[in-house]
Amino acid sequence: MRTVFTTCPLCEATCGLELTVEGDRITKVRGDREDEFSRGFICPKGASLGTLDADPDRLSTPLIKRDGEFQEVTWDEAFTYIDERLKDFPDRNSVGMYLGNPVVHSLAGGLYAGPLRKALGSRNVFTASTVDQMPKHVQCGYVFGSIFSIPVPDIDRTDFMLVLGADPFSSNGSLWTVPDAPGRFKELQKRGGRFVVVDPRRSRTAQAADQHVVIRPGTDVFLLLALIHELFAQDLVDLKDLTNHVTDHLVIREHVEPFGPDAVSARTGVEAETIRELARTLAAADRAAVYGRIGTTTVEFGTVASWAVDTLNVLTGNLDRPGGVMWPLPAHSRRGTGRGKGFGIGRWHSRVKGHPEVMGEFRAVTMVVEIETPGEGQVRALFTIGGNPALSLPNSARVNDALSSLDFMVSVDPYLNETTRHADVILPTPPPSRRDHYDIAFLNNSVRNVVKYSRAAIPLEEGRVDETDIFFRLATIFSGLGPDADLDAIAAFQLKELQQKLGADFEPEGETREERLLDLKLRTGAYGVSLRQLLENPHGIDLGPLTSRLPEILRTPSGKIELTPQPIVDDLPRVLSALHSPETELVLVGRRHLRSNNSWMHNVPALVKGKPLCTLLVNPGDAGRLGLHDGGSAQVTSRVGKIEVLVEVTADIAPGVVSLPHGWGHDQPGTQLTVAREHAGVNVNLLTDDLRIDPLSGTAVLNGTRVQVVPA
Repeated sequence: MRTVFTTCPLCEATCGLELTVEGDRITKVRGDREDEFSRGFICPKGASLGTLDADPDRLSTPLIKRDGEFQEVTWDEAFTYIDERLKDFPDRNSVGMYLGNPVVHSLAGGLYAGPLRKALGSRNVFTASTVDQMPKHVQCGYVFGSIFSIPVPDIDRTDFMLVLGADPFSSNGSLWTVPDAPGRFKELQKRGGRFVVVDPRRSRTAQAADQHVVIRPGTDVFLLLALIHELFAQDLVDLKDLTNHVTDHLVIREHVEPFGPDAVSARTGVEAETIRELARTLAAADRAAVYGRIGTTTVEFGTVASWAVDTLNVLTGNLDRPGGVMWPLPAHSRRGTGRGKGFGIGRWHSRVKGHPEVMGEFRAVTMVVEIETPGEGQVRALFTIGGNPALSLPNSARVNDALSSLDFMVSVDPYLNETTRHADVILPTPPPSRRDHYDIAFLNNSVRNVVKYSRAAIPLEEGRVDETDIFFRLATIFSGLGPDADLDAIAAFQLKELQQKLGADFEPEGETREERLLDLKLRTGAYGVSLRQLLENPHGIDLGPLTSRLPEILRTPSGKIELTPQPIVDDLPRVLSALHSPETELVLVGRRHLRSNNSWMHNVPALVKGKPLCTLLVNPGDAGRLGLHDGGSAQVTSRVGKIEVLVEVTADIAPGVVSLPHGWGHDQPGTQLTVAREHAGVNVNLLTDDLRIDPLSGTAVLNGTRVQVVPA
């Protein structure tokens, strides 16, 4: 029996865990009370890591489908088969790649997913980013010059927070790494601060808030623009220290003139005086932060709404200011020069619909039409890396039909799930206990500058292949080097190239390829810490609170915050048109639960036991009008599909709105998810519409789906 300290890889919070390990099993999980960041906090997902790690349904051996049935094969057989089959697709654009969000939860994914995409050499790359978060990337690209320059609320020092379309008490942050969000919000209130939640549902966060503002789904953009309008109308704009860092902020006044509180009140369902009071409160607070997430991004105006969030932070002088919203500085990153080439889209366009690339990828909803439509460059082969698009993309029935029509499909995934059942080859990744861990992505969104690294708690069993080797083998196959290339030689060459680029005159240390690469990035990073230091500090190293990063964080050609980018300004007339087109139908929104994270967690008994989680929330007034009752069944229909679901009548959901969580629907034939099948639920994306997108970012509209509901 031994104790091992690691970081939870199951959501964005990066909480420290204390594992009790006996032989090759995790027998106990508790929060690491000495962790420099999370201080012992743990949620039900983290507490279940041992059970998830030892899941008997988790694959350990590659599978190849022969005559419609999966058969276990050796790793050499699997890679050789992939190499041979790829020769049937000389046009690399006929080979697509889909990367899911589990990729950013692993060190191998953080370090090697980019090179893997490059090695494939296809323009048909799709990721989960255009399912939930691309509007924020695009907005930050236009305004700050970099898609990764996402400011986060400095909650530990703020006096007032306005939270829109987010439930951090359940998610522990999204594009915001904030372990123990409930505790941090409570501390905010204890020191005399307040927070307001804008949401059509009385979520766990809304229940704890000082004020819950109920809003019509998809209309946050109108509320945000009205708040900006009021800052100007009430002469509340005060850039404070941002004055010399911002361009053209005054012209925003004319752009938001049509969006006054009286003009947006009926459309949003928020009283005009409430909007005016929120603007005054935001402006009067010594330190304030506005934060918007899924409810503001998975909608038709996600990019404009994201822009409006940061515009409010700028116009109140709360950007790059303690207690406002600030930019973290991860240990593996370097400071910038304050200028750059800026951001743009459309370096190439999709074959069928002519959609522009964004961040080197196409919108995920484009994948299906690229598979379906004959012609030169038609996608006939697909690699899915850690994603489950059969459940996560809108109009899932169409997605499944498309996946089943492919000539060849490879999935890097530990489960035989709703997506991988369509594959010809499945390459299983090791469980979390067998992987080294460092958060490349999430430290970039951290509420405090910290750094942590942990080696695998349990050695990889003989016969298994680690995630890095899977990525490397696929990359050598894509590059034409074959499945038997010398991976160590290739890794050494890549490391040497990066050393020269960074001007590093030392030899990176580490036992593995990824450790040596990580050590190089750390020692040439902003703080100069080393891998050895992290190994000597298993609870992490506290690098201090967030600090000002202007102007070096900027990558715009002007070296300023370009607050009125033309693509966003050009989209405002479309927003105005929608303001005058009131929504009268019943609309469907998603929701997050503390015991769930997309489709990952539903095969763990402790996370699905008890009261069903996959229910349709219906307001009592709507239930009475529609003839629904608590515990009964409803038939829900949209333009693209129809489902039957268990009804939960509750005053926690606004009238005219129903809610169904995402990531469920585990009743598909050919899967191997024993527990999840017993708690299958229904797939909300059988209802969401693949033709509805935010045009600036290409993000699917997953919230505000028009539906009809009747008793089943």
